[in-house]
Amino acid sequence: MTDGRKRELPTREQALGYLRENGCDETVIRHCEAVSALAVKIAKKCRADVDLVEIGGLLHDLGRCKSHTLTHAVEGAKIATSLHLPPELARIIERHIGAGILPEEAVRIGLPKKDYSPKTLEEKIVAHADNLMSGSRRTGVREAAGHLVRGGQADVARRLIALHKELSEACGLDIDDIV
Repeated sequence: MTDGRKRELPTREQALGYLRENGCDETVIRHCEAVSALAVKIAKKCRADVDLVEIGGLLHDLGRCKSHTLTHAVEGAKIATSLHLPPELARIIERHIGAGILPEEAVRIGLPKKDYSPKTLEEKIVAHADNLMSGSRRTGVREAAGHLVRGGQADVARRLIALHKELSEACGLDIDDIV
């Protein structure tokens, strides 16, 4: 909104329509709805932009219609841009993977060299809500981090824990206590 124009976010129904129109299956859509619901709860506690977080949570996996690898974030951001969605939404979609991926890591895993770390409070909330979901089932930070460590991703687990701590401090309570 820095250019003086009013930001036009899609409605919840429009966001769900974008997922379906682009070929996301119902499992992905249920996951997106669960991430969005948790992200909204966190956003309210942190006094973040609830509307942006709700729609960002719904659309974070838009790229799953093209890929089920980490490239889904890049693909989703491209789709969002092609739909003329606000840049804030495209950035949430692009930066939600893991707890942030640094440029050198991005190249190693087949992404364009870029920093995929969430920067804004809203980006961080959606990324972390996604980290705390296994499908559409809520997990805690310990379970999510343990899964990453067992998968050989200790660095990602450390970033996830750091993000959890940062958001917990911003909200004034442990994110795991938000139900």
